[in-house]
Amino acid sequence: MSSIAPESPAAERGGVLVVIPCLNEQAHIETVLRGLAAEAHRTPMRIVVADGGSTDGSRAIVERIAARDSRVILLDNPKRIQSAGVNQAARLYGAGFAFLLRVDAHARYPNRFCERLLAIRAKTAADSVVVAMRAVGRTCFERAAAAAQNSLLGNGGSAHRNHGAGRWVEHGHHALFRLDAFLAVDGYDESFSHNEDVELDLRLRERDFRIYLAGGPSIDYFPRGNPLALYRQYSRIGRGRARNVFKHRRHAKARHLVLAAVAPILLLALLAPVSTAFAAPSAAWALLCLGYGATIGLRLRDRCATAAGVAAMAMQAGWSFGFLAGVAQWLRARAAARRAQPAPAILREASDERAA
Repeated sequence: MSSIAPESPAAERGGVLVVIPCLNEQAHIETVLRGLAAEAHRTPMRIVVADGGSTDGSRAIVERIAARDSRVILLDNPKRIQSAGVNQAARLYGAGFAFLLRVDAHARYPNRFCERLLAIRAKTAADSVVVAMRAVGRTCFERAAAAAQNSLLGNGGSAHRNHGAGRWVEHGHHALFRLDAFLAVDGYDESFSHNEDVELDLRLRERDFRIYLAGGPSIDYFPRGNPLALYRQYSRIGRGRARNVFKHRRHAKARHLVLAAVAPILLLALLAPVSTAFAAPSAAWALLCLGYGATIGLRLRDRCATAAGVAAMAMQAGWSFGFLAGVAQWLRARAAARRAQPAPAILREASDERAA
């Protein structure tokens, strides 16, 4: 059971604080805001766009909409990252609201999204209602990336990537929170630029807050537009996953251990001039990805989706190198902390005697 009592009727009427972290989302932010504004006529809400320093025209779009709609607020997020933007908005504008809805600017939401989540929360009494996410591409490469992300090849069987009946879960794509539950665990850890959602869900569960994966409303997510951008994104996600493992002392899941092996086998291939056997593991990995990706494309009857294996390779390699970089960073920090600790008294005495 949650450590916070169920809301009173007055709190249920407190409305929803919607927070949209944003950084250079000119192509999507107006559509997202218009969809929310349509709901705001039926559900009391305040919509805060926490902008991390956009330079592409996103701010001008939000300012124009805010000038016509007092419910929309543009908030500067000097720390730039999503976790900090959501926390800042919750602290500054959360008073009087019962719920917090996190909305991503780089996505498409179904009609009456907030209302449907509120109905699910009322039925389940969940402290957090998370949603399923489906990747949707527009360009040829985005369609390949989407096909990979929607498959076992790219999502490893994550609950919120495999839509089904509503159920209680450990983690999902963040959407609706009870604001008091969010604040009770101090919101997101702002030292996380990625994987902050997984980290927060770990702390929510440690406090016995319950997370429910909605079986109805899901969102459409737009993947990165090229392999390098995809690699960089997943590298940051992998680094964040490593930080989660060490911060919470939780064992990585089997799919994470498999992904972590990708970077070592790619590095092993550098020894191919010594013996071609060193290249065999990476060649097998590449062939598996490319073959699986081609199968996905044929099943979807989408020529672009046949390149899902290429996108998956960028994702998996990025995640793996990022994860290992996170492990190395933790080991360095641990070694530095040990060096900074004072030596035990008996060792200090022995050192003093040798010096004398």
